[in-house]
Amino acid sequence: MAQTAGVGTVWNLPNYVGELYTADAVNTPLLSALGGLGAAMRSSNFEFPISSEYDFPSATQPEITETESLTAATGVDGIRTQTKNVCQPFRHGINVSYMKQAGMGRLSGINTDGSNGNVTSEMDWQIAYGLQLIARDIEYSFLNGSYQIATSAGVANKTRGVLEAASDAGNTDAATGAALSSPMVNAQLKEMAENGAMFRNVVIYVNAFQKQALTKIYGYAPADRNIGGVNVERIATDFGIFPVVYNRFMAADNILFADLSVMKPVFQEVPGKGLLFFEEKSNLGAADVGELFGLIGLDHGPGWMHGSITGLATS
Repeated sequence: MAQTAGVGTVWNLPNYVGELYTADAVNTPLLSALGGLGAAMRSSNFEFPISSEYDFPSATQPEITETESLTAATGVDGIRTQTKNVCQPFRHGINVSYMKQAGMGRLSGINTDGSNGNVTSEMDWQIAYGLQLIARDIEYSFLNGSYQIATSAGVANKTRGVLEAASDAGNTDAATGAALSSPMVNAQLKEMAENGAMFRNVVIYVNAFQKQALTKIYGYAPADRNIGGVNVERIATDFGIFPVVYNRFMAADNILFADLSVMKPVFQEVPGKGLLFFEEKSNLGAADVGELFGLIGLDHGPGWMHGSITGLATS
């Protein structure tokens, strides 16, 4: 199976009988947990603020003599810094010929008397397909995105994902090929706590291999004559009980501790069009031409609220 570039025609978009399925990832657990595409903050600027942060020196016990107390203290002012991110374009083009749209009754493959194609409107199906494609790209970018800000029309904005935010804040431990273990998880959570994490609504995101690794580490199966096996869905730690969520867009060698309480999508609205919209373009001869388009970024909150372990063994 593949995708076709250019204009969809009778010949490169065959219509079949049978239930529609895809083996590729269509669930977007992080985006869904943040409220999906309909629960976003809006920004009139592609660059948006995430937080204004400040810190303190290490706490000490003052040692001030009476003589020193007669002199005014030297001024030491706290300095604030700003964390920011960007909205980036997401788009998907759709081109379908008139002949393809008129010929939806033409079926390929095996047909039996009374059969009907699994798609009745090619344009509607392609728009739905495009929305799923964009949602997949958003999920991947919110997890794995690498920050880049446009400095000219020839440079792309790229939103920072939560994994990079955790790394930038010093809350990422490199496993360097070691297998996941409970001491490794404990060390990561301890590091997050020491760096200021509040553990308000932490969710652990993992791919298939590390999901099984966590179950193996933390699983306990009570004796039962009829049921076998373990599925660890929550982990109890010193800092809270955290749900474990299988996410196919996570790399197999990473696990992420994401605090959803400080995260939300950010949209730039295109005046007169909307946030994520389909727009018809000029006809390309005897074909309908259109594009799905949206400007979307991630407000990941302070990076020190999250954590990750990278470079884990995957075999």
